[in-house]
Amino acid sequence: MSIRPIILALALSISSSAFAQTAPENQVVGTWRMMSATIDPGRKNISAYGEKPNGLLVFTPDMHFVEVLTDAGIPRFASNARGAGTDDENRMAMSRSIGFFGTYTVDEKGELSGNRVEGATFPNWVGSVRT
Repeated sequence: MSIRPIILALALSISSSAFAQTAPENQVVGTWRMMSATIDPGRKNISAYGEKPNGLLVFTPDMHFVEVLTDAGIPRFASNARGAGTDDENRMAMSRSIGFFGTYTVDEKGELSGNRVEGATFPNWVGSVRT
């Protein structure tokens, strides 16, 4: 039996266990429900998605995410057709909801450090990195 395969196996074992100990555990993997969301323009703490915020964030182990945030209080469209809303209905739906997806990163503690948007209901976010 050659000593070279034993040394190689030992080296691989040590390097893989050392990596496992230094890699941060991803703290955000899973499904998260939005409980509240506020914005603070001009030092006014206002609800970003109305009095009944409704949202879900999903972070996968392979570093992808999807996020949909809505105001549960948005009235239904009178036409009952997504593409046939009035200007007011469309404006309300657009301003009180967002959906986007892409990839995300975690920091050295395994906490969310940012995401790269690949697609969004607000096209200006596509290609951006959000933190």
